[in-house]
Amino acid sequence: MPYSTITGIGHYVPENVVTNHDLTKVMETSDEWIRERSGIEERRYITRGKETTTSLAVEASLKAIADAGIDKDDIDFIIFATLSPDYYFPGAGVLLQRELGIAGTEIAALDIRAQCSGFVYGLATADNFIKAGTYKKILLVGAEVHSVGLDFTTRGRGVSVLFGDGAGAVIVEATEDKDKAVLATSMHSDGTYAEKLAYMYPGAHGGYFLEKYGIEDFDVDYDLENNEYGGVFWNQDMLDKARVFPHMEGQTVFKMAVKKFPEVIMETLAKAGMGIEDLDMLIPHQANLRINQFVQKLLRLPDEKVHNNIQKYGNTTAATIPICLNEAWQEGKVKKGDTVVLAAFGAGFTWAAAVIKWGKD
Repeated sequence: MPYSTITGIGHYVPENVVTNHDLTKVMETSDEWIRERSGIEERRYITRGKETTTSLAVEASLKAIADAGIDKDDIDFIIFATLSPDYYFPGAGVLLQRELGIAGTEIAALDIRAQCSGFVYGLATADNFIKAGTYKKILLVGAEVHSVGLDFTTRGRGVSVLFGDGAGAVIVEATEDKDKAVLATSMHSDGTYAEKLAYMYPGAHGGYFLEKYGIEDFDVDYDLENNEYGGVFWNQDMLDKARVFPHMEGQTVFKMAVKKFPEVIMETLAKAGMGIEDLDMLIPHQANLRINQFVQKLLRLPDEKVHNNIQKYGNTTAATIPICLNEAWQEGKVKKGDTVVLAAFGAGFTWAAAVIKWGKD
C-alpha cells in the first residue's frame, strides 16, 4: 500500500491590505482592541467584481502545480475546502476545474464543508484515496472570501475584524517512501454546539432548529401559513434583523478550542508512534493568536516550533493551514525530514490533525 506525500504547495492572497486602523473608519474599534483580543494587525480583501473564492484558488493551485513539476492535466481528483463558495450550488470544485482549463478531463471534484478544519479533513480524504489506489495526483485546495459577507458596523465588529481572504493549495501524490509521507490523520466533530459558531441565514431550516433548541435570539418571523410553498429560505425580516451575517459566541469557541487542539495533536502523534518531543513544527489553524499561544503553552513548545501568521492575514478559515505551511517552508522553518503537525478547530464544532514527514527540499 502506498503512502501519500505533498509534492507541491502554493498560496495566494489578494493585494488589498486592510489594517486595523482602516476598520476604525467604518466601526467603533481600535488597533489596540483588535490586537489584544486576536493578535491580528491586518488582513487581505479581494477586489470585488474581479476576484472570487475560485479565482484565489486558481492562483494558489497554479503555484502548487508548478511547484510539483506536473501538468494540470495530470490531476485526477480535486478536493476543495471552503465555507464561502462562489455559488450556493454548484460547488467550488467544479468551478476551479473549469477555470484551470481541465473540465475536459472530466475528473471528480469534491467540496468539503468542515469550515476551519476543512483543509485537514481534505488532506485525510486525499491520503486515504491515495492509499486505496483510487487516485494518484490530487489537487487539494482551501480558499475563502469572507470580506463580502461580513457586518462592517459596530454591531458586527466582534466577528468582522477577525476574517480575511486567501487561498492555499497542495498536490498530494503516491509515494513508497515513509520518510516523506502523511503518517497519521484524525478527524472529529460534535454538532451539539452547531449554533455557537454559525452562518444560519439564509438557509433551508425555516427556523426549525432554532425553535427546537430554544435559540430565540436568532429567530426571524416566518409567514408559514400564507407562504406554504416558498419564502422560508430567506425573507426581509432576516435583512432587517441583520441575521445574514456570521454569529459567534467567542468564549465557548475559545474554551472548546484550547481543549480539543491539544487532544487531537497528541492523539494523532500517538497514531504515528510519536510523542510531542518528536514534533519539529506545529502549524495550527489561524483563528486567534491567543488560542494558539495557550495551546503552545499547554504543550510546552518553544516559539521556534510553532508558526503563526494570523497577524498578517487574519482568519482565512480553510485556507489558513496551507498558507501558513507554505510560508513556514518558504522561510526555512520547515525543512526536509521534519515532523510537521497540522491542527485545526472550527465551526461545527469540527477538529482535526495530521502528522507529516516533510519531503520537500
